[in-house]
Amino acid sequence: MSHTKDTGSKKNSGEIFDLMDSELERRKQAGNYRSLKTNKSKIDFSSNDYLGLAKLSDFKTEINYPKGSTGSRLLSGNHDVHLDFEKYLADFFKAESALLMNSGYSASLSVLSSVPKRNDLILYDELAHACIKDGTRLSFAKHQSFRHNDLDDLKKKLDKHVGGQMFVVVESIYSMDGDESPLVELVELSKKYSFHLILDEAHSTGLYLGGKGLAHELNLQESIFARIYTFGKAIGRHGACVIGSGTLKNHLINFARPFIYTTAMSPFDVFSIQNSFQSLVHKGEKLRRTLKDNIALFRNNLSVMQTRSILLLPSNSPIQPIIISDKKLLSSVSNQLTEHGFDVRPIFSPTVKEGTERLRVVLHAFNTKNEIDRLSESLAQF
Repeated sequence: MSHTKDTGSKKNSGEIFDLMDSELERRKQAGNYRSLKTNKSKIDFSSNDYLGLAKLSDFKTEINYPKGSTGSRLLSGNHDVHLDFEKYLADFFKAESALLMNSGYSASLSVLSSVPKRNDLILYDELAHACIKDGTRLSFAKHQSFRHNDLDDLKKKLDKHVGGQMFVVVESIYSMDGDESPLVELVELSKKYSFHLILDEAHSTGLYLGGKGLAHELNLQESIFARIYTFGKAIGRHGACVIGSGTLKNHLINFARPFIYTTAMSPFDVFSIQNSFQSLVHKGEKLRRTLKDNIALFRNNLSVMQTRSILLLPSNSPIQPIIISDKKLLSSVSNQLTEHGFDVRPIFSPTVKEGTERLRVVLHAFNTKNEIDRLSESLAQF
């Protein structure tokens, strides 16, 4: 009996590896196989370190915080530095409460999996980040996408809902297209339809109105049910926070499984993030002006590239997508840019829709005019 079980186990083991190999081979044949690589010696036009704060190490005080948290926040992992920084974040983002999360991904999972209930409806922009889509799948609520930035399509879906609460989830700036959400119109719509707006400020954190994001730039922060700010992009660290009411914070502490069952970020990590916020306060305005100038320079340089095969999408953000729908051409352009000394990453489906594959050029405050001109000249060759 034992021998038979072992044989079956080995057979099943072989089958699963064959299945995985087949899936990987299909992805290779489709031209969208992923692998880990580093291009640290190349000029950075790919990272989300928009302001260059990840490169700063302005630690002004002695670092005497524990390097490990030792447990979840509800067990041994809660420290005074967590509580103090949450008060700072609530004040910085002008809200009643803030709750630290280990990542923007876990923040979205926490909010969307725990707050909407059965018979509720979650509507999310079709270009929303994977964490938003995954969070809706973990919820017992009904969920459905609406066409990107299409308020008419959103209204049609809102009109059809009968029953519980409604939640609409959008991003301030979309990670692959680099365009903005129509927040003013969405807030007005939320008042008419009585839905709760959840806003992911991942790619706008640090870039608007003193670093407070697009909602603050438009003075809409008080009209939004929940805001999610991440620290792994323009803040230059990692982690995130959920900003909202005290009731929302307490609900997440009690019901959000990604928060409850995750080891807390260490006190040292919290100190590092807080230090980066201090750099943002003191240096952010100058860095944002430089970044804005670099974006304008790049777009001006590439204004001649509007062709059928290569298209620069409209974007005022650091994310500058260049559509190259031919996968072989996209791979070739990306490889040649690497050879020219630039780190620019190609984005394939399923990250983006089939036929909208692209180079995702990311600009930073630390990119020099010479680097931007050289990249533009290299792109112009293709």
